[in-house]
Amino acid sequence: MAALRFDVLTLFPALFESYLGQSLLDDAIRAGLVEVHRWNIRDWTQDKHQKVDDRPFGGGPGMVLMAQPVVDAVEAVRAKTEPSGALVMLTPAGERLTQRVVEQLATEQRILLLCGRYEGFDDRIRQVLKPREISVGDFVCNGGEVPAMVVIDSVIRLVPGVLGDAASAADESHSEDGRIEYPQYTRPRVFRGLEVPEVLLSGNHGAVAKWRAEQSANRSST
Repeated sequence: MAALRFDVLTLFPALFESYLGQSLLDDAIRAGLVEVHRWNIRDWTQDKHQKVDDRPFGGGPGMVLMAQPVVDAVEAVRAKTEPSGALVMLTPAGERLTQRVVEQLATEQRILLLCGRYEGFDDRIRQVLKPREISVGDFVCNGGEVPAMVVIDSVIRLVPGVLGDAASAADESHSEDGRIEYPQYTRPRVFRGLEVPEVLLSGNHGAVAKWRAEQSANRSST
């Protein structure tokens, strides 16, 4: 099985250094299940000072990412290997990232993540590249790098072999009919006067399953 490949296009590739070396993602990369390649958009600018942004036409605060370096970067990275991949633009204007969207992305062999900065993208980037626009929530980050990490983190969990127990992904919140996962407990049995529900200690698997289903339904309805 070929590894799921991510290509991250950003002005700050170093932001991913620590992230790529931690926990499940590091294990998945070492196991050959996932690849993450980083590309600096500045490498495609035609400006001698590596300028990638400029003032917005019509006035207004901040700077806007220029179309030329971004479009050239995406087209060049896409051409480096097959398949060309699904292009995702991280933007507050995009569709909400949900578990359904994550499941769709996990079917891809290659995902390109385009990270914005400043006041956003020249809209001709969107018009030319026709990306899938995704937002991780109704708030604004300083750039697309953290949202890109959120996409990677959520998608790799659905790659076979990444999780130690395949049932973990199926049982999690939002994975089945959009339900929230039931409460979990571990040792000790009593902590600050709060006890683990007796049913979880009963050894009655049917009763445990029924309790978990009820708890999940209650949480999902609130």
